[in-house]
Order: sequence, then structure tokens, then C-alpha cells
Amino acid sequence: METKTIKSLFDACYLAKRVLDLLPALPGEVTASYIRYLDVIETLEAQGVQVKISDISDVLNIPRPGVTRTVKEMESKGYLRKEASRQDGRVTYITATPAGEQLHHRYNEQYFDDLAAYLKDMPESDAKCAIRTIERFYQVMLERRDSFE
Repeated sequence: METKTIKSLFDACYLAKRVLDLLPALPGEVTASYIRYLDVIETLEAQGVQVKISDISDVLNIPRPGVTRTVKEMESKGYLRKEASRQDGRVTYITATPAGEQLHHRYNEQYFDDLAAYLKDMPESDAKCAIRTIERFYQVMLERRDSFE
């Protein structure tokens, strides 16, 4: 890949980061990670998974202590509920409360359903190519982050 193209790829990543700033404002006590966690929980539950901290950690590629901290915050604010497994008390399952479901519906389902109408002319293949490219670029940067001196 040419140096000019690499620089353009960095520019595109910068724009992609700025896109996140254009998402709708969240209520004061809610962070973007809450919305993402709720989405992961709903997606996994739809697949028949009883969600645990480790499941969220694996899907989002975030260390478990960070997930535990965020889940505790969300639980204290009434968005999540934790419940010990009946078979093994050491295992804790996580589900969204009605308040969490409402938050997910408003800031995830409604917003993205509305956004889909604006993106209807963008081919699915283009979006998938962009996703693959960003994921690959991220992996390369992650692998070599300590090698430049």
C-alpha cells in the first residue's frame, strides 16, 4: 500500500471517530458504553445465551474488570439486573431491566432504524468492506504499536 493511501486511511479513521460525536445526546448519567452493553446483552439473549460478564468481555474485547465496573454502574442506575445461577452460585447472569430495555430501544433500535433510511443507497457490500478494512487496520496497528521507536 502506498504511503499516501495509508495517510488517507488515517484521515478516514479520524472521520469515523468524529461520526461517533454526531450520535444523539444521551441522558446525563448514561454513557455510550451503556448503550453498547445493552445491545450486546439483547443480541446474545436473542441467541439463547444467558449473559455473563465474560460474554460481554469477549464480544467487546474489553478486559473483564472494566466490564464488571460498568455493569455495576449500570446496575446501580437501574439499567441492569444481576442474578446468581441456581445451578452454580458462583455464576452471575446479567439482564436488562425495563429501564435498560427502554434505553436500548430509544437509543439503539429507533435511532438506527431511522438512520437506515438515510443510508439505503449505500450498498451493503461497501459497508462490509469498510468494516473489514477498519478491523484489519486496527489489528495491524495493535500488533505493531510498541515497535516504533
